[in-house]
Amino acid sequence: MATEDNPKLESEAGPRPLVPRPDSGRVFVGKRRVRLSDAGPGGRLRLDAVARYLQDVAGDDVLETEWGSPDHFWLVRRTVIQQLRPISIEELVELTTWSSGTASSSASRRTTARSERGGLIEAESVWVHLSRELRPERFGGNFFDVYGPSASGRRTSARLQLADLPAAAERTSWPLRRVDLDVLGHVNNAAYWEAVEEAGVKTGFDLAAPLEAILEFRRPIDLEDEVELLVAVQEGGYRLALAAAGSVRAVASVRGLA
Repeated sequence: MATEDNPKLESEAGPRPLVPRPDSGRVFVGKRRVRLSDAGPGGRLRLDAVARYLQDVAGDDVLETEWGSPDHFWLVRRTVIQQLRPISIEELVELTTWSSGTASSSASRRTTARSERGGLIEAESVWVHLSRELRPERFGGNFFDVYGPSASGRRTSARLQLADLPAAAERTSWPLRRVDLDVLGHVNNAAYWEAVEEAGVKTGFDLAAPLEAILEFRRPIDLEDEVELLVAVQEGGYRLALAAAGSVRAVASVRGLA
């Protein structure tokens, strides 16, 4: 039986379809220039930098609509990144984002990152809406008026789908740094993607190739946690997890796209 700590494995039949940009409803556009700190040795925009871009443009959007802090907090539950064509250093990236689904206290957000030289990354994240006490809070006010039209009635699910790694997965220590923490005192979403990059190097996977990466967040990681990185090769890619105190905190799956 699937549980919160050991959910049922999702279908692995090719990349998941992501909804296209809507014809109506709110669409927000931001821009970022890929800088030295965003790119790896080959000049590719790293996945952890992509995660920061997604986080930043989402933050810019909710600040403009007054659905951002200090009255509202958002926690990422799940992110899908499809790198169709890699983006490179010094490129100007246009980030187009919109609500692709809603539920009572969570919403999904689609983002297209398109660079001036043809790089293309599609992404979707599920965000949980939190109160000041950092508990899931139902939407009120004008949320559905602002973000409902672009979602076109699609319902968001925050259910986790990736299974635990096999017992034979390689285990190494994953030290934390104070700079990995966000304002809530937990390891920030983008820092988890650094582990995805590291696991790609460990397995020899070509992170510059077309790929789909899925990362699910189960429980927060705090600075005092002793964290292990688990890595296992899978057909066409690799899987990884971050675990602490006998509990899996996050799981990711990366596969190449034909």
